[in-house]
Amino acid sequence: MNETNSVLKLLSVVGARPNFMKIAPLVRAVNRYNQTNGNTEVSRIDHTVVHTGQHYDNKMSDNFFRDLGIGQPEINLGIGSGSHAEQVGKTMIAFEKVVRKLQPDWVIVVGDVNATCACSVTAKKECIKLAHIEAGLRSGDMAMPEEINRLVTDRLADLLLTPDKISNQNLQAEGVAEEKIEFVGNIMIDTLEHNRAKAEKLNFNQIVTDNLLPGQQLMPGLNSNSAYGLLTIHRPSNVDDPMVLKAIVTFLMEEASKKLPLIWAIHPRTRKNLENAGLFNDILNNERLLVVEPLGYLQMLRLNMQAAIMLTDSGGLQEECCVLGTPCLTLRWNTERPVTLREHGGASVLVGNAIDNIRSEFFRTLAQKRTPQRPELWDGKTAERIVRCLVERRVEKETAVV
Repeated sequence: MNETNSVLKLLSVVGARPNFMKIAPLVRAVNRYNQTNGNTEVSRIDHTVVHTGQHYDNKMSDNFFRDLGIGQPEINLGIGSGSHAEQVGKTMIAFEKVVRKLQPDWVIVVGDVNATCACSVTAKKECIKLAHIEAGLRSGDMAMPEEINRLVTDRLADLLLTPDKISNQNLQAEGVAEEKIEFVGNIMIDTLEHNRAKAEKLNFNQIVTDNLLPGQQLMPGLNSNSAYGLLTIHRPSNVDDPMVLKAIVTFLMEEASKKLPLIWAIHPRTRKNLENAGLFNDILNNERLLVVEPLGYLQMLRLNMQAAIMLTDSGGLQEECCVLGTPCLTLRWNTERPVTLREHGGASVLVGNAIDNIRSEFFRTLAQKRTPQRPELWDGKTAERIVRCLVERRVEKETAVV
């Protein structure tokens, strides 16, 4: 085998913040592989990261690359905002040019955002092998755009890298060939474990005061030793309907914040809808409800480490809460991550956006102890298993040709 053949060319795609946290461990694992000189069959891995630009706001994008220590992606497609169809279509057109130029051995996609689906379709139309990190997650909710992206991507993928055994079962039930499925664990936990010590050193007061919106002040006595709740919501089901959003805000201001201070990391979509509904100033005037700008990964991890409770509709935060033991109310009616739920040993409970559900579980959950749980292979070594899997499949292919 000549030198050219012994190089494995990978092209990884990120489109939104959750993707950044999932690709960072893979970048480090590839670098470690190259530093150890690989092996005879694959002496080096060339790894290019493409950012589609689906999250184009600096607070939603650049800060994460800095926090995760992986530098800016080599290629940024600059797709920006738009409808689902616009994002998918623009991404396919731009990504096709990248694939044709680089001719990778594998395109690697992560998660379930529009970029994941768009680049999966493009890769297969260009006859490039496709690997999906976080394969097999299913919510069963076809009204979620993310569910469509998961189904399309998994149907096309040549290698389905699953985070848990439930995901394996989902794929098997859909008739996916066993040889395509590899249970590798949760790559998000690689990022958590890599950054845990660094996040612990961050100053609680500085995080909050540096990110408070104008006109707000850190309430006296609030510090890392205080009981506080952490909040982040952004999904259309929670923030697009003014009546639903108003009900949630009313509960937060009139009930939850009176029990303990709340820190709300505000998403741009949520902020816009709060302003349109005439609710934003009411929140800013509530001294027990602190609103902060979108936080970097390390900052959010630091706050999550000691929060008494998390209220969120984020799948990634569900996973973090599971490992950290932070009691979590998931403001969704379903989840593609059932392994994080209490009935499976996790820290989360589904409450949807019905205030009666939220209220009863909020006060019940505050009485629970923090109980960290670690599902199988959520050990911080998932990226190494992924690299090993890709290398082994390259070796098997070359051996078969010989």
